[in-house]
Amino acid sequence: LLKAFDYSSPWKEHEQKQMYKLDIGWPKIPEYFTGQTFCVAVDSLHGLVYVGQRGDNVPKVLVFSEEGYFLHSWNDTVEMPHGIFVLNTATDSSVWITDVGTGKYGHTVKQYSPFGKLMQVLGTPGNAGSSLIPLQFDQPADIFVEESGDIYVVDGDGGMNNRLLKLTNDYQEMWLAGTNGTGIGQFKIPHSVTLDSVGRVWVADRDNKRIQVFDKVTGEWLGSWSSCFSEDGPYSVRFTANYKYLIVAQLNINRLAVLAAPPVGTIGDCVMVNTVQLADETKPHLVDVDMKTGAVYVAEIGAQQVQKYIPL
Repeated sequence: LLKAFDYSSPWKEHEQKQMYKLDIGWPKIPEYFTGQTFCVAVDSLHGLVYVGQRGDNVPKVLVFSEEGYFLHSWNDTVEMPHGIFVLNTATDSSVWITDVGTGKYGHTVKQYSPFGKLMQVLGTPGNAGSSLIPLQFDQPADIFVEESGDIYVVDGDGGMNNRLLKLTNDYQEMWLAGTNGTGIGQFKIPHSVTLDSVGRVWVADRDNKRIQVFDKVTGEWLGSWSSCFSEDGPYSVRFTANYKYLIVAQLNINRLAVLAAPPVGTIGDCVMVNTVQLADETKPHLVDVDMKTGAVYVAEIGAQQVQKYIPL
């Protein structure tokens, strides 16, 4: 009996061991969330958390401290934020936002100062693009910027384009992957993008219910993961601070999946190490990770809030 018990226990225990707990004190005053919270980005260097929300007559970007205190908000030139990313370089910080609005600011990727001053606009504001022109976006979903300034954009959130684009720090196209479809390297709503520490680009290929992986230098397809997403496609991809795990949001089943990140070399298929089950109708859309503390922030469009989970 003991033998049988020993034999079956490691996986079960592994499965039950909680990896994160909800920080119920974050934010201090949840009433600042007045719209639908679509995205969140952490500036771990300065201990700041940026939240993008949508709605009529609501501030589109809210800024909190990592302790949960509301600091300020800004609104100019942001229409419908979808994805958000904070870049810290040696000299300054900037906030990148993908805007999927259909008005005069939409279909763009924009760079702001931490206080909301518009610094750079990629795309043609108000004009949905075609995949033929690199910097012509159609509902760009998410962005990741390296310290070198190289930019990765997944475009789009249901528009004509289904592609992953890499740009240089002076906004020239380096490579482009993907067309609309279900084949290798094709996308159906590429919804989120991130990089690991060994030069691979990870894309949540939402409606194909898989994650696809590319070489960041060449854009070459390296592999894909699908077995973990039979219940619901991946909405968001972000690595934990130690790059050991990939955190994936699954909106329709209100769940965060924690997947084991493969070391250098083969991608293989996904291994789900842990899950965080959120309340019904929470609808986790995009997440971000504090690369200093390991905390995971979840933008929930159903609950209209951002929640913070602390690693145990």
